[in-house]
Amino acid sequence: MSKYLQNNTIKLRALEPEDLELLYNWENDSSIWGLSNTLVPYSKFALKNYIENSSKDIFEAKQLRLIIELNKTKEAIGTIDLFDIDFYNSRAGVGILIAEKKHRKLGYAHKSLKLLATYVFEYLGLFQLYCDISEDNLNSLKLFESLGFKTTGKKEKWTKKGNLFDNVLFLQLFCKSES
Repeated sequence: MSKYLQNNTIKLRALEPEDLELLYNWENDSSIWGLSNTLVPYSKFALKNYIENSSKDIFEAKQLRLIIELNKTKEAIGTIDLFDIDFYNSRAGVGILIAEKKHRKLGYAHKSLKLLATYVFEYLGLFQLYCDISEDNLNSLKLFESLGFKTTGKKEKWTKKGNLFDNVLFLQLFCKSES
């Protein structure tokens, strides 16, 4: 296993066919749809195809989804994603999910994001990571800011929540060796 994708607590690993049921449950948990802008449920067929295609070259797919797994128990607790990977402009979007409340606020998201940032900057050689976070998602803002992400923009009334619209903050993290 790459030194970039694990530490003494967790490892970030590729999707496996055995993850189908897990992804099916996580992707269809409507309580978190608002965080990922999901509007409809995913079928097992669609997720099976997604897993099968996840082995595509990162340069072709322009995305990477990794499972966050606890080292001791081998339990999968969430996912961390790179998306819209743009090698020319040297940047990628990042998103993270710790699926169950019992695993939240235990430092797993922080450790996962830190591992991923190191992998992106030192191994992939990208210059920046970015994310969009709802202005009222204080836990996510605190997580990303704790790793050095800075708010560089605000999208007014960007996402619909019921009959209202939420503001979304745009955060960026730049590679320290280049900034």
